[in-house]
Amino acid sequence: MFAFLRQIRATVASWWSEFTLQTKLMAAATLVVSLIMSGLTFWAVNTIQEDARLGDTRFGRDLGLLLAANVAPLIDENRTELARFSHRFYSSTSSIRYMLYADAEGNIFFGIPFSESEVQNSLTIRRKIHLPDNYAEDTEAPMVRQHMTPDGEVTDVFVPLINGGVYKGVLAIGTNPNPTVVTSSHLTRDVTIAVFVSIWVMVILGAVFNALTITKPIKELLVGVKNISSGNFKQRVDLPLGGELGELIGSFNEMAEKLERYEEQNIEELTAEKAKLETLVSTIADGAVLLDIEMQIVLVNPTARRLFGWEGETVEGVNLLRLLPSPVQAEITRPLYQIAKGELREGAEFRITLKEPLDRTVRILLTTVLDVSRENVKGIAMTVQDITREAELNEAKSQFISNVSHELRTPLFNIKSFIETLHEYGEELSLDEQREFLETANRETDRLTRLVNDVLDLSKLESFKLYNFEAVDLAQPIEQTLRTYRLNARDKGIELIQEIEPNLPPVLGHYDLLLQVFTNLVGNALKFTETGGKVALRAYLLDSAVQHHQAKSPFLCPPPESCVTEDALGFRHVRIEVADTGIGIDTDDQYAIFDRFFRVENRVHTLEGTGLGLSIVRNIIEKHSSRAHLVSEPGVGTTFWFDLRVFQEGASADEVARRLQQQGDHSLASTSEATTEPQTSLVST
Repeated sequence: MFAFLRQIRATVASWWSEFTLQTKLMAAATLVVSLIMSGLTFWAVNTIQEDARLGDTRFGRDLGLLLAANVAPLIDENRTELARFSHRFYSSTSSIRYMLYADAEGNIFFGIPFSESEVQNSLTIRRKIHLPDNYAEDTEAPMVRQHMTPDGEVTDVFVPLINGGVYKGVLAIGTNPNPTVVTSSHLTRDVTIAVFVSIWVMVILGAVFNALTITKPIKELLVGVKNISSGNFKQRVDLPLGGELGELIGSFNEMAEKLERYEEQNIEELTAEKAKLETLVSTIADGAVLLDIEMQIVLVNPTARRLFGWEGETVEGVNLLRLLPSPVQAEITRPLYQIAKGELREGAEFRITLKEPLDRTVRILLTTVLDVSRENVKGIAMTVQDITREAELNEAKSQFISNVSHELRTPLFNIKSFIETLHEYGEELSLDEQREFLETANRETDRLTRLVNDVLDLSKLESFKLYNFEAVDLAQPIEQTLRTYRLNARDKGIELIQEIEPNLPPVLGHYDLLLQVFTNLVGNALKFTETGGKVALRAYLLDSAVQHHQAKSPFLCPPPESCVTEDALGFRHVRIEVADTGIGIDTDDQYAIFDRFFRVENRVHTLEGTGLGLSIVRNIIEKHSSRAHLVSEPGVGTTFWFDLRVFQEGASADEVARRLQQQGDHSLASTSEATTEPQTSLVST
C-alpha cells in the first residue's frame, strides 16, 4: 500500500515538474481564486442553513406548544378524540414528519403515522420513547433538536404534556425543514459547483490557448538557447508570429547569426594561435609534454618524441604512463597523481638516467597548469632536458678532481717526506744521499708546477682573453720544441725527426701558444712511444706536391681529401703534423681524446698525466680559427695535424674576422673570441 502511494506521489511530482513556471503560477492563482470563491459560497450556504435551522426551531417550538395546549386535556378524558384531532392536524399540513404520544413512564400509546395497535401487532412488545438526556419533565418549555435521516434533516420537538399541573407524558413532533430554504440551499450549492467547474474549465482553455500561442514559441526559443549554449550557432527559430514574440524570435535569429560569424572568426584566430604555439613548442631545444588531469597526452614536441623514442607514433590522447620508460615511470607516477589532485602545487624535479632508446641522462620538470582563478588544476606541463653533456662534464670534473688530488697528494707527500728526513736526519746522511733527496723534492716540485700551469693555461684559454696574432716563422718554435725534448728522446732511444718544407711562408698566429701546442704534442708522442720508435714534427704548404710527400712517409698520414690549397675566404694554409710510431689510440678513445680531463693512461695504466694537454691544444688551435684532427691505429702510431692560415700583408686577425662575417661562416671561432665548449671533429683512417 505504501509502495503504491509512493509511486503515485512520484508520478504526480514528475508530472508537475514538466510544467513551466508560468503554468504553475497560473494553476496556483486559479486554485486560490477558486478556493476563495468556493469558500464564500459555502459560507453563504452555511449562513442560510443556520438561519433555516433557527426558523425551524422557532416553528417547532411554537407548534409544539400549540398542540400540547390542545391535546393535554384529552389524554385522560378521550384518547379517541386525541387521535382524531391528531389525524386531522397531520393531514392538514406537510410540515409534520411524525407525531408520538407517550405517557409519564415513556410508553408510546399513540403515533402518526404509526398507531399503538400497529406497533404492538408488529413488534409484540411495547415501545417506549427514548427522551434526550437533558430533557426536563418539570418544565413547560419544549426541547428542540435537529438530526439527519435518510430522508433529510428533521427537527425534533419534545413538549411536556401537563394538565392541571400534573405531568401526563410527552408529545414528540418531527417537523420537516422549510422547502423554500432547502431549495435555496441546493441552488446555492449547485451554483458554487458550477462556478468552481467554470473557473477550472476557463483555466484549462487558457492553458491550451497559452500552449498554442505562447508556450510553444517559448519552448522553441528555449531549445534554441540550449543549442547555442552547446556551441550550435546554426540554430534558427522559424515561427510565423507577430508582435512582441515575433520581435523576440527575430532578435534571437539575428543573435545566432552574429554568434556564428564570430565563431568562424574565432576559430580562424584560435587555429592561427594554436599553429604558432605548436611551432614554438616544436622548435624549443627541451622536450615538452602537456597532459590533462587524466594523464592523457595533449601536446608533445619532436624533442620529447626523440628522447622517449616516440617517433612515428600517435601518442596524443594516450595515457602517458603507458608510454614512458620504466625508470621514468617509477619516478614520476606518484608525483603526477599528487599534482593532478592538487596535493603538490609547486611541481617537482627529477634526474633520471635512460638506457633506451638512447643512453641519456635527462632532467624532468613537472609544472602545475592552473585555471584563470589560479585555484583549480587544469593540466600538467612536463619539461624534459637532455643533460647528458652536463652529466659527462660533471663526471669528467669529478675524475679530474680525483686525478689532481692524487697527483697533488703524491708529490706533496714525497716532498714532505724527504724534507722531514733531511731535517731530522740530515747530519747522519751522506752528501750523495742529501743531494738525491733534494733532487727528488725538486722533481716533485716541477711536477706540481706542471699540473698547476696546465690548469691555469686551460682556464686562460677558455676565458675571453684577447690575443694579438702576427706573422710566425714555424721553424723557430719547432726547433725550440725539438731542442727541449732531444735529450729526453735520446735517453728513451726514440728518434726525433724534423721535416720542414723549404721556404715555408710565415703563418698568422701567436708564437707562445704555438710553442705550447708543439710542446704538448711532442711530449705526448714521446710519452706513448716505446724505445726504438720515431717521432716526427712536419710542416708544409698544402699544394699538389703534398700527396707525393705523404706517400713516402712511414707514419700515418691525414686523408688526401683534407688537402685543400685554399679555403672559401681565399687563404692558403700550412699543415703541421706531429706523428709517432707509438701505441696508438683506440677508436673509442679518439672520440673524446680532446675533451678536458680525459686521460688515455686511465685505460693504459702506465703513465702519468693531467688529461689537460690535448684540451689545451684544441683550444689554442681554435683560437687560430682552425681545428685539431688525428689519425691513429693501435699498435701502429698516431698523427695529430692541423692547418694554419698563411700570413698575408694587410690581412690581420681583424681582417680574417671581417671575412668570416661576410661569408657567414660561423662554424669556426673568431681569432678574438674563445668558445667555452668547442666541438671536436675527428678523422678516422
